[in-house]
Amino acid sequence: MEHHIIFLERDSIRAVIRRPDFPHRWSEYPCTAPADVHERLHDATIAIVNKVVLSGGLLARLPNLRLIAEAATGADNIDLAWCREHGLPVTNIRGYAASSVPEHALMLILALRRQLPAYRADVLAGKWQQAPLFCFFDHPIRDLSGATLGLIGRGSLGGGVARLAEAFGMSVLWGERKSATAVREGYVPFGELLARADVISLHCPLTPETRGLIGAAELSAMKRDALLINTARGGLVDEAALAWALREGWIAGAGFDVLAVEPPAQGNPLLELNVPNFILTPHVAWASEAAMQTLADQLIANTEAFVRGEERNRVA
Repeated sequence: MEHHIIFLERDSIRAVIRRPDFPHRWSEYPCTAPADVHERLHDATIAIVNKVVLSGGLLARLPNLRLIAEAATGADNIDLAWCREHGLPVTNIRGYAASSVPEHALMLILALRRQLPAYRADVLAGKWQQAPLFCFFDHPIRDLSGATLGLIGRGSLGGGVARLAEAFGMSVLWGERKSATAVREGYVPFGELLARADVISLHCPLTPETRGLIGAAELSAMKRDALLINTARGGLVDEAALAWALREGWIAGAGFDVLAVEPPAQGNPLLELNVPNFILTPHVAWASEAAMQTLADQLIANTEAFVRGEERNRVA
């Protein structure tokens, strides 16, 4: 059988993508609007997607499709329940950003604990030039050594952040699921993590259970000098509540690489913040050159394993 592979978002990966070692035709598009998905996939047997939404209703109209190869770890853009019910395999990418995402998360933590944005803005505004002493202390600087890091999500990314944090002298708490009725060994209750952590970093998938994981109640339960870091998925946090919390001083700051809707073409309450204690980067924590190449290689390996009849990185 000759497969027709269609990549709907080729420009989402800047890496060399080798062609699979089985008979196939390859088609790719730089990006794909929702209105064009069905037309472009109508005769595909293998669809490669990154963030394009594949609903059950759409998939039901693609009878030739044999595999969805997700070019990311999170597959919340795909109706996995429909795929499982109808026997349509879905694969994802794993472990490719085990250095890139943790380093980005730690960068956000360091920048906020050391008040980098605030001091950089002051230098640009001429405050250092006018200072009576050799330096000035307008913003409190906090070390990582001795601080407590609370982590939600104990996969390769959460584990990578933990290793870096411990190298800086931080102690690490692993948070139990918010809805858990029992606490696993090595974890602390979700509420305890909120109350004890100096920094909370999110590394869990976006699921119905985790959507809205952090809202107004959780933000108000955190320490007033705590930080919230999110390099996972925007939908984990109530963005309006976070914007309010930062304005009102409920927490000391936040560093985000993700938003609930990307790109935020219609605006977002976090985009309106012009404060030095909030850092927003455009979903690039995963995107080091090495990580993207690892992703590209694994993506093709997933399709080859499927054609050979092997189970590899299946999420549905």
